[in-house]
Amino acid sequence: MAKSPADGATLFSPFRMGKFQLSHRVVLAPMTRCRAINGIPQPALAEYYSQRSTNGGFLITEGTMISPTSAGFPHVPGIYNGEQVEAWKKVVQAVHAKGAIIFCQLWHVGRASHEVFWKNESKLVYQPGGGAPISSTNKPITGRWRILMPDGSNARYPVPRALKTSEIPEVVEHYRQAALNAISAGFDGIEIHGAHGYLIDQFLKDGINDRTDEYGGSISNRCKFLVQVVHAVAAAIGPDRVGVRVSPAIDHLEARDSNPRSLGLAVIEKLNKLQFDWGSKLTYLHVTQPRYTAYGQTESGRQGSEEEEAELMRTWRRAYHGTFICSGGFTRELGMDAVAVGDTDLVSYGRYFISNPDLVLRLKVNAPLNRYVRAYFYTHDPVKGYTDYPFLNEDSDKKHQPLSRL
Repeated sequence: MAKSPADGATLFSPFRMGKFQLSHRVVLAPMTRCRAINGIPQPALAEYYSQRSTNGGFLITEGTMISPTSAGFPHVPGIYNGEQVEAWKKVVQAVHAKGAIIFCQLWHVGRASHEVFWKNESKLVYQPGGGAPISSTNKPITGRWRILMPDGSNARYPVPRALKTSEIPEVVEHYRQAALNAISAGFDGIEIHGAHGYLIDQFLKDGINDRTDEYGGSISNRCKFLVQVVHAVAAAIGPDRVGVRVSPAIDHLEARDSNPRSLGLAVIEKLNKLQFDWGSKLTYLHVTQPRYTAYGQTESGRQGSEEEEAELMRTWRRAYHGTFICSGGFTRELGMDAVAVGDTDLVSYGRYFISNPDLVLRLKVNAPLNRYVRAYFYTHDPVKGYTDYPFLNEDSDKKHQPLSRL
């Protein structure tokens, strides 16, 4: 479906995203922050998300565990039990009080986990019972990459266990139940994390998926797990509350594919067919730009020139029948250009939003941005590098005091 530039559209133009009316097109991207102690959202999360909320703005939470075995970082939030749901309610209420819309990103890291069975205040971390992480494959992530352990050290990824065909429906059910839990917590919808080398991406990419059953081999087979998850979740909460994130051209955690263009088009074809069959659209498709890097690195570098990458994104954008969100390395200028020429409907910002809680205002008035401090991305302090970044024009003699430390 060809998209034409919206007349005069900017990052700050209103946009109708399915059933949700947005006042601007700057989206808070999902980012792991490791402040949910023992998997429970803390008061600091309510402050963090509230700080970044604007009336009519759209936020996507950090990756949120769908089951006890789905984590790949310490102290990430879950959405699979009642205690977590109750804690998330306070976060959602704080965001809604600002007039913003918030989706919960559903996350299973697959092989990007560890068999560690350490205890922290009597709570389990990573794989309960010390079992191997699950995946599409039994091939581990190689030694170039490291996993952050609960004690702050870095370790090699272990050998995963390839899911049996008969086990896959249970994982699909975990996504479905997590989506229902998210709605119970008050979230406006959910995003299915199918990107960046995590479990769903481990099925999609032929550089990882070496299965010989109905979930491996052809592109159609490799898309089957994602399609089943999307179908189950949409049937549970409605397609108009479901977003999907993919990254066909991203090689994070060795998630390489021999033909990213064809993979992206195949995923989009499957999603378009689901929408046609339902007679209802998903809320959006969220695609990561090839220029995205995590931890300052990629596995194999750029996929091509900037123009080649831009054309790849345009190909997917034109093919998808619905709201399109781009993410990955956007500046103010790149975001403005992408919206102006019709390359995307919305732009999600990550690291700039970490250090600039009022990023929407700063971008709108073209104000200087606070620099983020990478050393605090994955620490557990509820304030430092989390809720203590200053707002624009804040009086330096009356520095913002985060509520989480009052």
